[in-house]
Formats: sequence, structure tokens, C-alpha cells
Amino acid sequence: MQGFNMGRYYPPDASNPPSFNNSSHALGKRANKITQGILTVRFELPFAVWCSHCTPPAIIGQGVRFNAEKKKVGNYHSTPIWSFRMKHSACGGWWEIRTDPQNSEYVVVEGARRRDYGPTVKDDTADGDLKFLTEEERQKRRDDAFANLEGKMEDKGIEKKNRERVEELYDKAEVWRDPYDINAKLRREFRGKRKVWKQEDKHKEGMQNKFSLGMDIVDETEADRTRAGLVEFGAAATADERSLEALSWKPLFGEAKVENKKDVEPAPKTKKLKADIAREKSRLGLQQTLVGNTRAVVDPFLNKEASGTSKVNLGILKRKRDAETMDAVAPLSTSGQEKEKTETAVPTKKPALLGALVGYDSD
Repeated sequence: MQGFNMGRYYPPDASNPPSFNNSSHALGKRANKITQGILTVRFELPFAVWCSHCTPPAIIGQGVRFNAEKKKVGNYHSTPIWSFRMKHSACGGWWEIRTDPQNSEYVVVEGARRRDYGPTVKDDTADGDLKFLTEEERQKRRDDAFANLEGKMEDKGIEKKNRERVEELYDKAEVWRDPYDINAKLRREFRGKRKVWKQEDKHKEGMQNKFSLGMDIVDETEADRTRAGLVEFGAAATADERSLEALSWKPLFGEAKVENKKDVEPAPKTKKLKADIAREKSRLGLQQTLVGNTRAVVDPFLNKEASGTSKVNLGILKRKRDAETMDAVAPLSTSGQEKEKTETAVPTKKPALLGALVGYDSD
């Protein structure tokens, strides 16, 4: 069942037809001043302006939107001139901006001033700009056939250039027409890069475990590669350096010689893994290199030049007494028993450890 007076047609000449929504306008509050020819619209600033009501003057950027009162204030030939009057909420001042059909621009009439960007040269051949012929150029083309031909050729060149630009934009947009293919391509490239990143991370972890580094290894850069190429490793050593290196490996106290090798029990041999052997070998090599380089500088006894220094001769002669002299000097009051003990006594041997001592140049 239809409602009251709904779905019925009333002809224009009907007497006493019903009326609906005559108390309000279709645009609502935007048309409160429609009787004065004013309509409230959303206006966007075409350029930055300085507000003259603010103290100090404040700048409002291009693109800021306001609720403006739109009103027709005149005509330029058959084109209407519109006025947009808006309120700055920060200071409460009113601005008025009008259209300028003659120059295809906007003009600030009241309450503000346009921001000055400096002198600009307008290029008629710039992309996106339309060239409008002046009345003088039109009259010249009407009177001069050659000027008219040149103008048409110039217009054709501009049209061709614009067509090529549109085709280029279509080609660029065609690449992103299918999102699935583009997404699959990007994911395929990312998978390849991710494999490389995983290999690099695995190599870094291996270096950290091998050298027992407690720090993070960063990626190699071109500067690091160039600096590493300037370093020379394994240069040929001279004879003096080789002899000094040989002395640096000589222990300060040699190992004692054991007469009876049976008394020494060999250490039990345990089977090690290849990874443990390689790690131990690397650690020992690094340790020996550090110890040798340090001892060659710090230990004065390893310097061969110190061993060749001449000693100061004070004119004192030292002589060793042989066994006969010792017997002659021995006191005569010793008994025969003590003499027999002296003759039969076996000379004591020096410990093997003393034989391994390094001979020093001191007296």
C-alpha cells in the first residue's frame, strides 16, 4: 500500500497540488545567503599569501582550504568574474580573491597580499602550458599568408610533441597495469637477494667462530677493499731478519735432557676432530706470531748486536787450576784416609738443566 500522496502525478494546471520541502534549500546551510547571490563553497588557495590582519604578518601556504562565499561581481566579455571571500580563523580577518579571466590568474583584492617569488619568465613552449594568441597575432595571421603558414607549422609541432608525451605516459602506465605480474617480479628479485644475504651471514658467523671474535662483522665496502689492497703480506725477509726470527723462536731455558726415557710416561693420545685440529693450529700459529714479534723487541738477549759488543779489558787474567795444582796446594796435614777419598771421588756431573742455560756475556 502506497503512502499518502506518494507516487501520484499532478499536472501543472492542477488546482491546489501538494508541496514538499519548501521550507529549506536543497544545498542546506551552504545556501543561507542565496537570495543575495552568495553560495558557500570550498575554496583552495592557488598560491601562498601573507595575511595583513595578523601581527606580525603570517604566511598561509598554497593549497590550504577555506569555506568561501562565492559571488559574481562582473564579466570579462562573456566570462563571469567570481569573488571568493573567506575568513582567516587565526586572526578573524577577511580576505577577498577574484578571478582574472584576461590573464588566466587569481588576484588578491583585500585583506592579504600574494607571496612574491621573484621575477619569472613565462615560457610559452613549456610542457602543460597552453599558448593563447593575442589580438595582434591573430590580425597578423589574417593579413600575412606566410605568418599564417608558419603559425600552423608551429602548432603542428607542438601537437606532435604533446602526442608523443601522452603515448609515453600510456607506456609507463602499462607497466603497472597488472599488479600480480609486477608483484611476482619483485618477489622473485627479492628471493635472489635473500639467498645472497643468507650466505654472507653464514660466512660472517663462520669467521666469528673460527677466530673467536666477540664483535659483529660489518659488510665490506669499497674503501675497505682499496685499503686492504695497499697492504703487502709475506714480503721477502733479509738475512738479518731471518736470523733474528730464528733467535726469537729459541726458548730462553731449554728443555732438560732426561737420561732414562723409560721413566717418563707418554701422555695418552686422544683422537681429535679435524675442525678442532684446524682451530688449534690456527690459534697456535697466531699465538706464536704474536709472541715472536713481541719477544724480538722486548727481550734484549735475543738481539745479536748485543752479543757482539766488546767487553772492557781491565788487565785481570783468570786462570783455571788443574787437578795437579789442586793436589799440591792441598794441606799436608790431611790423613791418608781423607786423601784416598779425594783420589777415589768421582767428579760430580752438572745437571742437564744447567747445560741448557743460555751463556751470558757477564763475568
